Formats: sequence, structure tokens, C-alpha cells
Amino acid sequence: MNLSIKVGLGSCGLAAGAGEVYDAIEKYLAENKLNINLQKTACIGLCFEEPLMEIIANGEKSITYGQVTAAQIGDLIEAFQIGKPIPENVVLSNFMVASENENLQKQKRIVLRNCGIINPQSIEDYLARDGYKALEKSLKLERKEIIDEMKNSGLRGRGGAGFPTGLKWEFAYNAQNDKKYIVCNADEGDPGAFMDRSVLEGDPHSVIEGMIIGAFAIGADEGYIYCRAEYPLAIRHLKKAIVDAEAEGFLGDNILGTNFKFKLHIKEGAGAFVCGEETALMASIEGERGMPRIRPPFPAQSGLWSKPTNINNVETLANIAWIILNGASEYKKYGTEDSPGTKVFALAGKIKNSGLIEVPMGIPLKDVIYGVGGGMKTEKPFKGVQLGGPSGGCVPASLLDTTVDYASINKTGAIMGSGGMVVMDTGTCMVDVAKFFLDFTQKESCGKCTFCRIGTKRMLEILTKITEGKGKIEDLQKLEELSENIIKGSLCGLGQTAPNPVLTTMKYFKEEYLEHIKEKKCSAGVCVALQKYEIIADKCIGCTVCAKKCPVNAISGEVKKVHFINQTECIKCGICFDVCKFNAINKS
Repeated sequence: MNLSIKVGLGSCGLAAGAGEVYDAIEKYLAENKLNINLQKTACIGLCFEEPLMEIIANGEKSITYGQVTAAQIGDLIEAFQIGKPIPENVVLSNFMVASENENLQKQKRIVLRNCGIINPQSIEDYLARDGYKALEKSLKLERKEIIDEMKNSGLRGRGGAGFPTGLKWEFAYNAQNDKKYIVCNADEGDPGAFMDRSVLEGDPHSVIEGMIIGAFAIGADEGYIYCRAEYPLAIRHLKKAIVDAEAEGFLGDNILGTNFKFKLHIKEGAGAFVCGEETALMASIEGERGMPRIRPPFPAQSGLWSKPTNINNVETLANIAWIILNGASEYKKYGTEDSPGTKVFALAGKIKNSGLIEVPMGIPLKDVIYGVGGGMKTEKPFKGVQLGGPSGGCVPASLLDTTVDYASINKTGAIMGSGGMVVMDTGTCMVDVAKFFLDFTQKESCGKCTFCRIGTKRMLEILTKITEGKGKIEDLQKLEELSENIIKGSLCGLGQTAPNPVLTTMKYFKEEYLEHIKEKKCSAGVCVALQKYEIIADKCIGCTVCAKKCPVNAISGEVKKVHFINQTECIKCGICFDVCKFNAINKS
């Protein structure tokens, strides 16, 4: 039996211990003199099951094992060899029942078609899966034909705004200049988002091929991938992919024997969230401070160094080669008329199957969360989902039938964004969630616009007051007024969308704001200042453990007598609640 083994070595896998698993397999194979091909791959999307190890027999039968430890390696390999796989670790299989088979069957993987399958550092692996064939096809077409194919596909920008990709390319194509640029925006900064990182780690050539095709279509001869420096593995894979693509003649001069030339650079960003905005990103590439500028002129007319520039995000570019090879009509078989194709989401928060998924547009949110996502990780009911990161909003349980498309999501007050999806249960305080995202945007504001710089600070101060039990009813009106002014008075998307988490939580969860203000209470038990710890007299036996553990000596009482908590001195740390073995402390 001809065996090969793959180990997922994406960032999520490495964080879970996949590096140690890979080393253990390598050692086991050497010690037992086994002729088994050991390969590296990246994340297949099942981040909640990492570390992942796949064993393949004769290039056909396959089993992926989840939550693998170094100590299990020998047993798993031996059991597979004798045809009796250990079911406890089996998460995916193409010939037997496995827990996550349904997870992937409900997806349609176009962007993620190679992730977790190929070695991202092997151009041979990419070529074996039709890599760079779309480029070969494109170089035989007229540039306008490629643009028309993109327009016909209906592909919209996956970075958040959803602007038609073909139309964007056409603007740059029509710009008259002897020098043009194409840029990949990989400055993924939303809390809870990791789509771009996973694609760059798992399939960097698909993004590069998309950029080369786009460059040819618009007439660009130079490009930049703007990737945040916090993604070292993605950058390492990109650098290797660029070198390999150059060696194979896909980058450089006279690409594939034509007169087309294209040079590609990597620009490492310093982690400023605002640099995800097009004009701020370009300023950063030029060596300036990343701050947005007024538009028009738009990048297609005057971008990098005042030259026509086209900017697409990672996911958008990863679609390009597939569309060229399979055709616009095939792409439009998925999704809706207004939002064709698929969308990649990063599932995070209180959900069982946290990780990376790709689903057809038009799928209901309910099917994403309870179908692909597996439902709630805790016993507490679903409460809401944050879509679009700090620029997005919270969608409540009552709107779970909302379909995943640009128009439907926008109607809720949230946005599609780049694909972050943070799931929350009833143990989540929505006022605290709004405060968290506003704190993020307030800190990330570049400070150029007064309304964004000062307005978000004022909103954060009000939200902090409310979570501390110091809020007033009139504060809600102030939040709405500030939101309106910040949206109108901000130059870029950061400020224009910063109030969204506040506005949507006030719209759908207003009772929680009123509870915090009127009753000085947080039902979710999250807002520390509103928590109260009291000793239940009938249950307290006077063991003194709570008093000894209290860091501020706020608990008094004699041995074998009921103790008391001084509410003035109590700092709400909860240690007493945690150490009491008799459930004698009530938390409210």
C-alpha cells in the first residue's frame, strides 16, 4: 500500500502544536524505516480540530485525523495500515463516516480550492491543480475580453464594499498612462477575521496568478502585495511563491514568451487598521504615514505615485483564475443575481466549528451558523452575530433568516465586510460588545478628521459610563447624534462606519442599554462595575476561605459564623465566588 501523510502547518495548526506532530511523524517514519511520503500543507478550515493529519492510501482513500498529539502518531499510522482506523480522531474521510464530512459538503470552495490540499510552498503542487493555466489562457485573449469576462461574472470586491471587480478593472484599463500599478490589499485588521491570512498561507500562487491576469488586463507592469507584518508565515510563503513564479517564467520580462512583463513586490504594513483603506494603503507603500485622502481623484486615475492603480483584496484575486478557466456563466451558477459566487467567512466566538468556511452567496445566516458552523459551543442560546468587524454591526437572532448577500446584510444595518463573523450567546453583553469595537476604532483612527478623532472618543466615554452604571437616558440620544455627525464628517470608511456596532446594538438590543442605565444591571454578568457579590446566610458555614482569598479584605466574619461582603470595598474580582465550595455566594 502506497501511503502519504499531510500535516496542516498553517498558523492555527502551529499554534495548536502541529509542528510537534510533524516532527513526531518524521521521527517515527525514520525509526521504523517506513517509505511514506510526508508532506506539508496549510489550513483546510477546520481550525477547531487542529492539529490535523491526513493519511492517504494509493492516492485515493483518505482520512483526516483531528486534535492529533505526538504520542498518537504510531497508533494512528499502524491502525490505518491494517485497515482499522481509530474512529475517535477521524474528522474527515472520503470512504467512511466522519464528523466533519457534512461541514465541507455544505460548502462550495472556489477561493479555498487548494487550501489544506497542496503544499503552499510547492509551485509543482499548484501547477498540478491547473495552476497558471488561466494565465496562459488570458495571454491569448484581448485585454478587453478579460475585463468583459470579469464584468459578466458579476464578481464583486470581497474586501467589504462589494464594488464590481470588472468595472474597477475597466476604469484602470481606460486610464491613459505609460505606467500603471496593481495592488493586493492584504491588510486584514478586523478582530476575529483571518480569511486573507489563511488564503495567503495556504494558496499564495492563486492570489499571485490573479494579480498577473489583472495586471495584463489593465496594462500594469508592476504590483504590490500589502500584507501586515503580523502575518510572518503568509509573507514567507508569498516570498517563496514569487521567487518560484519568476523562475518558471510567470513573473518578470517576456512572461510565457510574450512581450508582457510584470514585477511583483511585497510591502509589509506596520499594523495600522486604517491602512486597509485604499488611499491610506497607497500612502504607506509610498513611504508616507498611512492616512486617507479626499477622493476624487480615484486610484484608477491617480493612485501610487500619481499613476493609475487598481486595488483588490486577497479573496477577490483568488477568484480570478477560477473564473477565467471555468467561465463567468459557471461562476454565476452560485450565489444570487446581485451577489454571484461564494463568500469566505472566518467563524469565531461561541460557535462549535470555529474556522474558515466558503459558502455560496444567498445562504441564510441560520444555515451558516447551525449548519456549517455546527451551532453554539455553549449551552446558552444564540443571541447575535457580529458581521463586518468594527465597520459592521450586530444581527440578532430574530433576523437569522437573512440571506448572505450584500443587499440583505446591508438592510440589517450590518455589512458583509471582508468576512469576519463573530457569534455570540446570551452570556454576551451587547453594550460591552459595542464598547469593545468602538474602543478598537477609536484607537485605530489616524486622527485626520475631527469627527472621527474626537467623536469616537466621546462615544466611547458615554459607553464606558453606561457599562459602569453611571449612564443617563439622554446619553442614548447623544450616541445617536454623535453617530450621525461622525458618519457625515469622516473622510474614509473607518470613521464613516465606526458607529455601526453602536447603532445596531441600540436598534436590536435597546433593552440592554435601558437595563444598564435604569436598573444599573448587566444581565449577562459581563460589566464588572454592575456585578454584585453577596453571601447567602443559609449556605455560609463560616469556613473563612473566601475571606482569606479576598485580595482587598472586603469580607469579614468569624469562624463557623456567617460572613459578610463590604460592597464599598469589594472590587468585583469574583475570587470569592470561585473558591466557595458551598455555593454560598450569589453573583448578580
